[in-house]
Amino acid sequence: MASHRKPRSRIPAPLTGHGRRTAVGFTTAALASVTLLSQTANAAPADPKPATQSLEKVKEKVDTLYHQAETATQHYNAAKERTDQQRGKVDKLLDSVAQRTEKLNEARRMLGQYAAAQYRDGGMARSAATLLFSNNPQDVFDQSHLMDRMTGRQKQAVDDFQKQRAEAAKERGKASESLASLTSAQKQLKIQKKTVQDKLTEARRLLANLTAKEKARLAAIEKKKAEEDRRKAAALAEKQRQEAAARKKQQEQQQQEQRNTGSGSGSTTPSAPADTSKAAQAIAFAKAQIGKPYVWGATGPSSFDCSGLTQAAWKSAGISLPRTTWDQVKVGTRVSTSQLQPGDLVFFYDDISHVGLYIGDGMMIHAPKPGDVVKKAPITEMPIYGSVRPS
Repeated sequence: MASHRKPRSRIPAPLTGHGRRTAVGFTTAALASVTLLSQTANAAPADPKPATQSLEKVKEKVDTLYHQAETATQHYNAAKERTDQQRGKVDKLLDSVAQRTEKLNEARRMLGQYAAAQYRDGGMARSAATLLFSNNPQDVFDQSHLMDRMTGRQKQAVDDFQKQRAEAAKERGKASESLASLTSAQKQLKIQKKTVQDKLTEARRLLANLTAKEKARLAAIEKKKAEEDRRKAAALAEKQRQEAAARKKQQEQQQQEQRNTGSGSGSTTPSAPADTSKAAQAIAFAKAQIGKPYVWGATGPSSFDCSGLTQAAWKSAGISLPRTTWDQVKVGTRVSTSQLQPGDLVFFYDDISHVGLYIGDGMMIHAPKPGDVVKKAPITEMPIYGSVRPS
């Protein structure tokens, strides 16, 4: 039986090689408005230029949506890290409370033994019972006639009971405060998780309304931008080589002048050189992850988000990086784009919401965005915030 429903185009699976260069990545079409799409689908434009402009606006919205989702992902990563740390603190406090409670119970058992002994001897039974069950044993201890009749060991047992009771109450108070902080952290984690999910749900919903013709148009825009990004990356790499050659020549000239004049040690101090062996290990790890899917909040081994990938890559080289891009940018030595070396971290956007691992020649390995995979890409495809050399 024929369906009267308008067919909906499927979300294309991520492609590789030539297919990736010619097909539309689904991240380039997620934000077209439902109204715009229905109008475009029902009326063929007479002039292709306005349609192209509309699709460019769609692409701009797509980039904005995924940028917002990635920023929310970094907030999620930070909230998750706080939650994990707070949960560990709570676990330690609860262990401490359990140990303190055991000591309190031991002190209580000791007092019980003295109370039983006093009962058998016919004295202080009433006072001992009052001591054990009073909410404020100090009121009992203040009765001098009771303290006078206690032996040294009995007094020590009372003092120990007091101490353990106070410490147990203190530990329970700390645990309660820590549990409240954990609840707050979990609430923030839930909010950030929902923010990311809402962005991605909207993208997938809108993507399902795109027609094949619209996807093809967006593919052409995306291909043109990719070619421009590669040209910019090649130009950047050439500039880096020229500046590196100029710096090397300058150093050689300085060394020659020092030898001619007999001054200095005949060498200059380089500025924060990269540890090439560790950088090579980090890059080798990142290359091995190429093709694995981007999943927000993921740190491997089967999927990654951007900062999860760079963290895991440098961890394989024995260097620990923080979880979020906002913290990773603070670790190591800041370097200029013209002085980038393989292994450096390149951060993007004014809000520092994305990071990639530089591999040379203007290229990086990064986990781009939801629906995409870990891959090589020009560092020129996003606005660069700055770069850091881990150490």
